[in-house]
Amino acid sequence: MNDELIAILNSWFVLNQRDLPWRKTTDPYAIWISEVILQQTRVDQGIAYYQRFLEQWPDIASLAAAREQEVLKMWQGLGYYSRARNLLTAAKQIMSLHKGVFPEDPGKLRQLKGIGPYTAAAIASIAFGHHVAVVDGNVKRFLSRFYGLDLALDRGEGKRQLEKYAQSIVENGHPGLLNQVMMEFGALQCVPRNPLCNKCPLAEQCVALRQNLVQQLPVSIRKKASRNRYFNYLVMAQPHDDGLVFVVRKRIGNDIWKGMFEFPLIETANETDFGQLSQTVEFDKITAGQHFLLSGQPFRIRHILTHQNIFACFYLLIFDHLGFVEEKNNVFLMNQNRPDDYPLPRLIMKYLLSLENQN
Repeated sequence: MNDELIAILNSWFVLNQRDLPWRKTTDPYAIWISEVILQQTRVDQGIAYYQRFLEQWPDIASLAAAREQEVLKMWQGLGYYSRARNLLTAAKQIMSLHKGVFPEDPGKLRQLKGIGPYTAAAIASIAFGHHVAVVDGNVKRFLSRFYGLDLALDRGEGKRQLEKYAQSIVENGHPGLLNQVMMEFGALQCVPRNPLCNKCPLAEQCVALRQNLVQQLPVSIRKKASRNRYFNYLVMAQPHDDGLVFVVRKRIGNDIWKGMFEFPLIETANETDFGQLSQTVEFDKITAGQHFLLSGQPFRIRHILTHQNIFACFYLLIFDHLGFVEEKNNVFLMNQNRPDDYPLPRLIMKYLLSLENQN
């Protein structure tokens, strides 16, 4: 059955595959960058980031020599910024532990920061021809329907069966190509909603289609509940010849946007107003008791992340001068017209855009 399945998939791929830049290389570095970008990013959005990233850092050595702030800035807009930090750390590991040469073995690849089973399998199979299956969401969906796997696929017997089916396919041909074929088939043909079953070359063999289970498979896994967070930003600003100068702070600690820059923040347990906020010790510490003018209405926006809903409120505080602010301990002054000097979360960029639109 595998020989027939592989022949059909290969024929479909020749006719339907997308023209993607990472398909034109077997360079493990380029494949690694593409896989990390595509983990949480749409393909159409990821192409431009992939190309810019390789233009800036064309090889492991150049990436390893980069500053974290530069890499985060390049990553700005993609989200999940730990991916960018892990890329930088792993590049340094390759330089120090492997003399700048990408390891071929999947086990050694998984020892690098941020590289898990999926990414290791992609690099090992596509770049080095190792017969290891890449099981991403597209492959899970396709194989669970094709074989009628009515089990949760992230653990236990369902996971074992899925990996067995995927592995049996890649062992019967070029593993890198077959992995890409299965991923593409799931992405374009066997899509989550309204799959193209009436035009599917595997319709006769598909168990889910025969048993009318296409919409029930793969078995859905209960998602982690989202939590609400309330961010109150003090946009401390001083008028300048060409706009405003803002106080920004680098986020530290093990939280979202680590290493990115934002305005001084007071996070509260619930939504609050400016009167309540201004009575807090944290507010006095941030503003240092200096006189300011609260300008305009607060800017409120909801920003949705995976498992988190950020309810943000921006208060624009105009100071005569910001001389009391010391540029140290991750605190800096940023010119309104030069936001590219710092890596900023998309939420902060949305606020800056709203300011531009007001003017």
